[in-house]
Amino acid sequence: MHRLLISAAHKSSGKTTISIGLCAALKQRGLTVQPFKKGPDYIDPMWLSQASGHACRNLDLYLMERDDVTATFRRHAPDDGISIVEGNKGLYDGLALDGSNSNAALAKLLDLPVVLVLDARGMTRGIAPLILGYQAFDRDINIAGVILNNLGGSRHESKLRAVIEHYTDVAVIGAVHHDERLQIVERHLGLMPSNESTASADYIHNIGQVINERVDLDRLLQLAEKPALPAAPAPDITPLPLGENLRIGIARDRAFGFYYADDLDALQAAGAKLVPIDTLHDAHLPEVDALYIGGGFPEMCAAELQANSTMRADIRQAIESGLPVYAECGGLMYLSRSLTHEGQRYDMVGAIPGDTVMHARPIGRGYVHLAEDAAHPWPRPSMPAKEIRAHEFHYSSLENLPAGAKFAYRVVRGHGIDGEHDGLILHNLLASYTHLRTIGSCYWASRFVAFVRSVKTGENPLPLQAAR
Repeated sequence: MHRLLISAAHKSSGKTTISIGLCAALKQRGLTVQPFKKGPDYIDPMWLSQASGHACRNLDLYLMERDDVTATFRRHAPDDGISIVEGNKGLYDGLALDGSNSNAALAKLLDLPVVLVLDARGMTRGIAPLILGYQAFDRDINIAGVILNNLGGSRHESKLRAVIEHYTDVAVIGAVHHDERLQIVERHLGLMPSNESTASADYIHNIGQVINERVDLDRLLQLAEKPALPAAPAPDITPLPLGENLRIGIARDRAFGFYYADDLDALQAAGAKLVPIDTLHDAHLPEVDALYIGGGFPEMCAAELQANSTMRADIRQAIESGLPVYAECGGLMYLSRSLTHEGQRYDMVGAIPGDTVMHARPIGRGYVHLAEDAAHPWPRPSMPAKEIRAHEFHYSSLENLPAGAKFAYRVVRGHGIDGEHDGLILHNLLASYTHLRTIGSCYWASRFVAFVRSVKTGENPLPLQAAR
């Protein structure tokens, strides 16, 4: 088995670009490449999935128990290929003072050799104490090698290699020169999603070629070689009725693409068939038993979403007729009455009696803690967790909601819809700014499928209502 963690000294060092290139280059060699991403993130995993040909899996030491992290990694790590884990921020960065949710902690937990991507612009001799300091800070971390990034040219590379060889015992396994063509356009959530870029395949191919030329892949594979991990235990499936023959529509297009692979797996494991829907181009909503609209950047496609009036009308009518719907963040924005972005107002679905307004600064950002309210419509076989851990990141607010709106959650930490509540309930719709993950005590996917099944079979004949 081969496995490693790609990390850095600080964010914006180029580790995502390098990780994408490594996935592409190693895939071109015929290896099975399984990407992982530390922390809550949708955009980097989209690029890593496309580059590797395998769905990226997220590993989060804040949202997930340690056993969940190790089980997820073991379940998907290939015995005959390589697992590439891309870190977030710097190697030792994290929320906890003791570093218990840092990249370094993940490297220890999964026994991952670390390759540091170092942005070496303007550096020469100073790179040695940087590397030595990272080694000395935690001797249990195996910094197996470095990839130098953003170099000024061959002369700059030669100086850096000489310094590192003279002062440290760390291998330089790659040196990537600065090249504007390798940059991915950034947006407020980080990189632009690959599902918005028609040139993403060409970009991935090109960065793969650069990595193949500038990184010693044989040496990298040698450093990444580790003993095989024990097999993962079977996932603990919450006993809920399966939703055999249920068709759940899922918005998958340029406007909506923020989905965790584990959540999609869980929906299908619960018996649902996922039916892709293009909210930009499909004229009508297909025959489905429920609808799932995840996050994304609907504001960047607002004119196209507005233009597709027949789809908007179908979705609104379906929701008002009791179709079970779950919407997260971008999905909530789309279902609202209007979306205002850069001073321009666009008509949206109108199922939610409120208006979405984009702002220059984030309204809700980071991890959230939710307490589930008794009004939550989805069935559960046991009492909910005292607090559900999840995350949010939105630059929009939902305004002009009528008094008396019903909510599924009380926000303990975070912002949600109004700073105190999240999970708007209307008919059989649940819409929130919070992004949930099917992990630990938050088994939302099987609960949603069970709810869809109850509505379809008539076990829940009366759609829930909220004040309008």
